Amino acid sequence: MRAISVPADIGKKKEVEALFSKAEEAFGRLDFLVLNAARAPFKPWEKLLERDLRQLVETNYLGNVFCMQQALAPLARHGGAVVFLSSLGSRFANPDYPLGTMKAAMETAVKYWAEDFGGRGISVNAVCAGLVKTDSFKTLRLVNPDLDNLPERFFLSPEEVADVVHYLLGPAGQVIRGQTIVADKGASNRLHWSTPPG
Repeated sequence: MRAISVPADIGKKKEVEALFSKAEEAFGRLDFLVLNAARAPFKPWEKLLERDLRQLVETNYLGNVFCMQQALAPLARHGGAVVFLSSLGSRFANPDYPLGTMKAAMETAVKYWAEDFGGRGISVNAVCAGLVKTDSFKTLRLVNPDLDNLPERFFLSPEEVADVVHYLLGPAGQVIRGQTIVADKGASNRLHWSTPPG
């Protein structure tokens, strides 16, 4: 397996164009697109500065659209799959987590893309990941201490989320289209967990 690293700010269209150009030059084709980039401040809405709002939209919405636009032609040549990484913030309000609104917008875009591009042999889906233990989760715990009350069994590793993405990139993605698969070990099945579940 061979890989290349191409630094780029996906919020800037020219950098996205250069990113895909270098990838196609190196590999000659594109089979999959995984939209996982995200950048946003952890702060309440009333404290968001104009630059915070622009960052929210440019990276987490426009950046994904730019990537999809560049990926469309090479994906259509052989058929391919797209998976967007969402989060539970797309459907539940979290304190100091404005990123959730952009995740919700992208889940809607996934449905549109699945309809618009399915005829070209491209499947498009999303994975709504639950509580994944990454560096950003450490910050989320600071603004939402209630997360410490959740049982350990509800937390996912990045590898577990990757397994779901891998599934959707495979043959299953051709029959699952425009859907957002919730991968949270059942954490969102109840409104709240006031007592440890049995």
